Amino acid sequence: MNFTRRTLGALTLGAIAVGLAAGTAGAEDKIVRIGYQKYGNVILLKNKGTLEGKLAPLGYKVEWSEFPSGPPLIEALNAGAIDFGHAGEAPPIFAQAASAQFVYVAHEPPAPKGEAILVPKNSPLKSVADLKGKKVALNKGSNVHYLLVKALEKAGVSYADIHPQFLAPADARAAFESGQVDAWVIWDPYQASAEVATGAKTLRDGTGLVANTQFYLASKSFVQNNPKAIEAVIAALKDVDESVKGNTNAAAKELSAAIGIPVPVLEIALNRQSYDVKPIDDTVIADQQKIADTFFKLGLIPKAINVKDIAWRAGS
Repeated sequence: MNFTRRTLGALTLGAIAVGLAAGTAGAEDKIVRIGYQKYGNVILLKNKGTLEGKLAPLGYKVEWSEFPSGPPLIEALNAGAIDFGHAGEAPPIFAQAASAQFVYVAHEPPAPKGEAILVPKNSPLKSVADLKGKKVALNKGSNVHYLLVKALEKAGVSYADIHPQFLAPADARAAFESGQVDAWVIWDPYQASAEVATGAKTLRDGTGLVANTQFYLASKSFVQNNPKAIEAVIAALKDVDESVKGNTNAAAKELSAAIGIPVPVLEIALNRQSYDVKPIDDTVIADQQKIADTFFKLGLIPKAINVKDIAWRAGS
């Protein structure tokens, strides 16, 4: 009888200890998983380490994952592999047309000079109209996809009259330099790097044509369950914006050490960027809707979408 009581007592104490440990682990496991690309304010936020300080009082830790571009980052959001990330205008539209497990949570002001259609320095092509029948490299579903569509439209060239070559930036750069493609539609800092390293010429950037807005996105379920954490991330990004805006040279040096791109190249790119994290509003939703409608008409996405359906506003 005494043995049984002692055994039950031990089991009870053990169960309490396990329960307490599980509770502690649960508290420690509050994590914000952030996806970032190899350029921009999110990687600067990672390097500064200030986000951790903002999230610690709320009981969160941070995990970081790098992605080569917006489309795979949003795929990770949709799959539940990360909670927060950033991308240009087009990737969220392609992703929403497939499966929208994410929401727009904030955006940067337009930066139309931060993307362009480039041609080699000795190219005979002088205008966008000259792209008819030519091979044009771009990252499918990226922000530059819309730039190409609008530039062709403005020049009176059908999208069907060019030969898109869907390549990631590194592969596109190799194809561009070797002459396998006639033009390359690309964003900074790859754009600035090609200009400096190869003397690439700009046929057309986004000025007067497209906004080139940068969006911050989050997992739908994460936002619903952790709105204060998302607000803290956005606040930290605002702080980074202010520091970069005040000293692009210092930001270029910091980025250069992290990603291996020369400081002069990064300064060009940073000076074409915009700074001031803003909440999602009706204007930016309407602009995104125009892009979505254009892609649907061209058959680039399989169905019509309503951007407003996945727009989140703090406090809503």
